[in-house]
Amino acid sequence: MKVLIIAASDSDLGVMCSACKVLDEFGVEYEMTISSAHRSPDRTRKLIEKAKTDEVKVIIAGAGLAAHLAGAVAAEFSLPVIGVPIQAGALEGIDSLLSTLQMPPGIPVATVAINGALNAGILAVQILATSDKNLEDKLIAYKKKLAKGVEEKSRNLKK
Repeated sequence: MKVLIIAASDSDLGVMCSACKVLDEFGVEYEMTISSAHRSPDRTRKLIEKAKTDEVKVIIAGAGLAAHLAGAVAAEFSLPVIGVPIQAGALEGIDSLLSTLQMPPGIPVATVAINGALNAGILAVQILATSDKNLEDKLIAYKKKLAKGVEEKSRNLKK
């Protein structure tokens, strides 16, 4: 397994599945699970320890509200952690965005947009592609496909 996806709650799974779809598209091995920095800190620590022995290269962590999951993971995991702030509560995800972004020096979390699990999946692929030429080629093809889609939409406007 190359990527571990951790959702803080089952209510976050719908958003986090976007990362799974991307990883499936690129043929990247992953596992998705649920663990909370607040409600199940021991489980979270055990998952991180297992990720180290399983040679996981990237962890994607998604949480709403106080959103300490990605930071808690980054404090214990030396490889890249991507945080996905989840839209929830009265602040519509702004609180989770700030909680995920505002990490102390030395404990970075690569943070994507609120509900940005799709981009988290792409970022994980980009990280893995730094040492995998086949994955890099797939990524180049994916981005060319995105560009062609924009060109096609532009042509359709002119009709």
